[in-house]
Amino acid sequence: MAGSQSSWQQLSAGVDLPFDPLLTVPSMHQVRLPIPNPETVVDVERAVHDEVVSRLAADVHKGMTVAVGGGSRGLSQRVEMLRGAVTGLRALGAEPFVVPAMGSHGGATAEGQIAMLRSLGMTEEAVGAEIRATMKTVEVARTPGGMPIFLDEYAAAADRILPVNRMKPHTCFKGPIESGCTKMAVVGFGKQPGAAQIHSCGPEEMRERLYAGITALRATGRLLGGVASVESASGDVVRVAGLTASDVGGARETELAELARTLVPPLPFDEIDVLIVERAGKDISGTGMDPNVTGRFWVHGLADPEKPRIATIVLLDITDVSAGNLLGIGLADFIPVRLAEKIDWQKTYVNCFTAGPSGVRRSRMPMVLADDEACIKAALSMCGRAVTESKRVVRIKSTLHLTSCWVSDALLSELPPGAAVTSRAT
Repeated sequence: MAGSQSSWQQLSAGVDLPFDPLLTVPSMHQVRLPIPNPETVVDVERAVHDEVVSRLAADVHKGMTVAVGGGSRGLSQRVEMLRGAVTGLRALGAEPFVVPAMGSHGGATAEGQIAMLRSLGMTEEAVGAEIRATMKTVEVARTPGGMPIFLDEYAAAADRILPVNRMKPHTCFKGPIESGCTKMAVVGFGKQPGAAQIHSCGPEEMRERLYAGITALRATGRLLGGVASVESASGDVVRVAGLTASDVGGARETELAELARTLVPPLPFDEIDVLIVERAGKDISGTGMDPNVTGRFWVHGLADPEKPRIATIVLLDITDVSAGNLLGIGLADFIPVRLAEKIDWQKTYVNCFTAGPSGVRRSRMPMVLADDEACIKAALSMCGRAVTESKRVVRIKSTLHLTSCWVSDALLSELPPGAAVTSRAT
């Protein structure tokens, strides 16, 4: 009914929070953070094209069909990367097309995955190739332990597959290679069943299944190689690399993973009372907010880092690209009604089930309050400090490309070397 209140609005309207009249929201200072600043790739599309031509020439024959993987993450210059891969393959005589290689994202439907690619700018016109989407899979191999390896039906019908992905620390496990071409090949191309079996176990087993999976997939001869990018904290592409089949899951991808790990800075404070995150999203991190930044992994069998130690987290919004999928909602403690109304529970819970054990705690509901102010005041009230005590508060736009933040007075003396206060807002 038009004009009627949602269930979330009704809930928050009936909550009268006992905020202490002495409670104040601290003024905040904008701070430019010191970050590694490696040289950027000037022409990403050309660089990818050249890497594909130079690294894969010996493995491509005229007329070879290649399924190129397009993912759901917000890679910098993702369209240019896909287009460069497509033109490079064509220069070698191959016949490339694009498939959504994103596991169960997009609500585990072909239409949802096409929509997610489109929302990220990856259309047929933009990438210069046909996009073929299906959630049907084919088993193409088994690991020595008996785990089946799945490929998207269109990808399985192609002569080869080529994942195109960003190297980044993973949100559920630690290892020499985490997020990158290996993960897209085994998990992304495997759609919902491929993603579910990798994520259905603890972090150590997940890592071993992933590595065994890429070895088994490589042995089929279906893996052409990969294209990997590495981004700086500011979002600039600082490295693109064409990978042969032996490079994917091997020493070269490991080297890129090590570089990427040095370029994802955590929040540079040992202790934070309130962290305010303006937006989360699937294009930002698989969990909406990247645990590698916040320190909240919350996965059984994986220890959280010693710092930063964050008492409370407020999440204010979700990106449009996420289309309501917010698997990591449980990593926040407080959200406003506005955000709660945007969550698509079908997409979120399908993603949670696919994530297995890591999706349980991360999908729990935080407190839902009337608006941003109520959430922030609640976090200040419940962070473990007296009402009149100074609070260590940090506000960030998102956990991706963390080049600046806002901090309260209590953190000004704890700024890392090289940080600079650039403005003050009340």
